Amino acid sequence: MLVNYLKVAVRVLLRRKFFTAISLFAVSFTLVVLMVVTALIDHSVAPMKPEVNLRRTLGVYSLRMMGENIRQTGSPGYGFLDRYVRTLPEVEKVSIFSRLDPAVTYLGDEKLEFKVKYTDGAFWEIMQFDFLAGRPLTADDDRDGLAVAVINAATSRRLFGDRTDAVGKTIDLDGQSFRVVGVVDNVPAFRAVPYADVWVPIGAIRSQDFRRQLIGEFNAIVLAHQRSDFPRIRDEFQTRLGQVEFLEPDRYDTIQGSLTTHWEELSRQVMNAEPAKTPFRRFLLTLGGAALLFMSLPAINLVNINLSRILERSGEIGVRKAFGASRSALVGQFVIENVLLCLVGGAIGLVLSWAVLSAIGNAGLIPYARFTLNPRIFACGLFLATLFGVLSGIYPAWRMSRLHPVQALRGTPR
Repeated sequence: MLVNYLKVAVRVLLRRKFFTAISLFAVSFTLVVLMVVTALIDHSVAPMKPEVNLRRTLGVYSLRMMGENIRQTGSPGYGFLDRYVRTLPEVEKVSIFSRLDPAVTYLGDEKLEFKVKYTDGAFWEIMQFDFLAGRPLTADDDRDGLAVAVINAATSRRLFGDRTDAVGKTIDLDGQSFRVVGVVDNVPAFRAVPYADVWVPIGAIRSQDFRRQLIGEFNAIVLAHQRSDFPRIRDEFQTRLGQVEFLEPDRYDTIQGSLTTHWEELSRQVMNAEPAKTPFRRFLLTLGGAALLFMSLPAINLVNINLSRILERSGEIGVRKAFGASRSALVGQFVIENVLLCLVGGAIGLVLSWAVLSAIGNAGLIPYARFTLNPRIFACGLFLATLFGVLSGIYPAWRMSRLHPVQALRGTPR
């Protein structure tokens, strides 16, 4: 039965080429937009190198200190993270790292600017970078304040050329010399935690005043043994927030923050929420609502086109009903036609999505961006195409199944 339905559907779609072309355009355009957005989100928050442990990772990215008549919001300071986060019990690892810091060097008369991130040794144990040469930074490098650096492939090419091994060479950043100990593959800018051009040990920072700060320019990630440990770790973190010793107790007496997953942090930033709040459910509802709203516009168009197709096929429907075709058979036939149409549109959408994502990557809009249509994105596209086909086909199929044979044969359906 299904094979016969598919054969009829193919013949019908080929016979009405104009309606088919319009429908394919509506479906493929909608899916291209949805697939591109899905790919951008997937490449930002899904586990992939170097962030292979995302499902077990929590982060501290924002804090708020408050007093009676004052408040200060910003990234955590090293002093807070070192004392109250690094010592969290029963976790696998904790890493502290800085936000991106621009640094300048000169290649002849050319001024080059790089984004530098200061890290501890645990950062390189939690992350799994693809090393092209050399080694990662270590806890000893950080403790001893060694002037060593790991650079990415793009920085190596800019400074030393394509054929030169950068390991062992020296780079100058804002007047400070660093010996290169490792070269890694480029990390795209949308992977905010590991992204940088150059990584150096925190201990190599010239001024050590940052080590006491509660609010500053650092973040931390906490690697749990398993996701089920998240509630316990978060409870302990909130307990420690109430135990903070303030540097200016006459001005500040409260500090707020939260341990969040990457998805939760993304929702907090998009929804512009306070550091202590993670509006994850509201973010998902907003994202889902926007997707459904965007899909509804072409779906309504497709419903209208399908209704027009019904009017054209009223004679055929009347004959089939006169010979005993059931409502379920007619509904099934029409829904399968629509799903097949949307799957073809989905296939076109996948190809166009790949082209758009490649264009975004080649345009350099996002540093080091490389987008691919992985199995998760492909499955999402297949699901959306099927859902689109079912939703836009149900109402026309129902209308078609209610046509009276005599009215259908006369071409006067109601």
